[in-house]
Amino acid sequence: MASIARALRPLSRTTPVRLASKRVAAYRPIESAYAFSTTPRRRDADLADLAPTPISHLSETESMMADSVSKLAQEQIGPKVRDMDEAEAMDPAIIEKLFEQGVMGIEIPEEFGGAGMNFTSAIVAIEELARVDPSVSVMVDVHNTLVNTLILRYCNTQAQRMWLPKLSTGTLGSFCLSEPVSGSDAFALQTKAEKTADGYRINGSKMWITNAQEAGFFIVFANLDPSKGYKGITAFVVEKGTPGFSIAKKEKKLGIRASSTCVLNFDDVEIPKANLVGEEGQGYKYAINILNEGRIGIAAQMTGLALGAWENAAKYVWNDRMQHQIAQAYTEIAAARALVYNAARKKEAGQDFVKDAAMAKLYASQVAGRVSGSAIEWMGGMGFVREGVAEKYWRDSKIGAIYEGTSNIQLQTIAKLLQKEYTN
Repeated sequence: MASIARALRPLSRTTPVRLASKRVAAYRPIESAYAFSTTPRRRDADLADLAPTPISHLSETESMMADSVSKLAQEQIGPKVRDMDEAEAMDPAIIEKLFEQGVMGIEIPEEFGGAGMNFTSAIVAIEELARVDPSVSVMVDVHNTLVNTLILRYCNTQAQRMWLPKLSTGTLGSFCLSEPVSGSDAFALQTKAEKTADGYRINGSKMWITNAQEAGFFIVFANLDPSKGYKGITAFVVEKGTPGFSIAKKEKKLGIRASSTCVLNFDDVEIPKANLVGEEGQGYKYAINILNEGRIGIAAQMTGLALGAWENAAKYVWNDRMQHQIAQAYTEIAAARALVYNAARKKEAGQDFVKDAAMAKLYASQVAGRVSGSAIEWMGGMGFVREGVAEKYWRDSKIGAIYEGTSNIQLQTIAKLLQKEYTN
């Protein structure tokens, strides 16, 4: 299979919108004189003359990304889903294939070995992967929307040249923020960093860290000056194998079991000055901004999961007696997808998307839970046994209301922004 990224690079530079072949599970572009920009942000762009285009329609590049990743997922990942879930481990060959196909560096510029595509291309890839295996999807999501984006946005050119080629071509990344005593209140973290003659020393622990077992590159948030509270939080790069850094425990989970979630320990971990991400004391700002974008990725994971569960069940039970429930479920999925793609487009346009991202994640996770749960009931006994994947979709859906901000945190964000909008 030729590299997905290599095949789509020419299109990402000039991306006309065209009518693609119909496929029930993926949105398709229509004829328009205007194409969505493939640049990450368009804050200074004049949008006045942009022809109204349905948010559910994709550029040619995005559409082909959806098709290519769908084919990759069905052919390369699908046959291994059940075995990986039972073993609670990611097949290394899948990680290798994802890097080989360019799916791990979607927004990284070509000069650093990436695909040089836009944010929505990453979102469609995450969604397509989740239709087959949400465990693989979240691995790709965290790597692209959190790790790669943080380095791209906040590191200087020298640091980007050091790290991005690795992240594009073979080194999996992990985002290390949560701790045993700081989950939803992430900025109450206790991990400390102190300056040394040659760089920094880190002590503490992290919990609930995605990709930890397979990653070779960790972005670690630690407080460099506790007297400043959360304004002392700073981000650092710690590479696998650094003395004093260890993976203490791999969690046994209800769902997304092939995705590793681990406890990490830092015992006098020494890193050089070059491993500072951005500026000292800015880590809390970086985390907030990146997690707002990451929530769109999690929302896409949930809509992909819901689609996968719906398709699996609908093919098995479709009949006149079930058609109303099937139609209701698909309508909810379509509504969730509209929220996801609207948030992604607003992010690309440089508009304020925080409320949109929160609504997308909140609703998509709710829909994923409802649809995957209903799918089990539609299928009866066959939905309840582990011979199929129906029960796995439901187990995997539960995490959507928890990570990258619980549903209550999303509701709090939405309410806070609504209050500001309507009462001031």
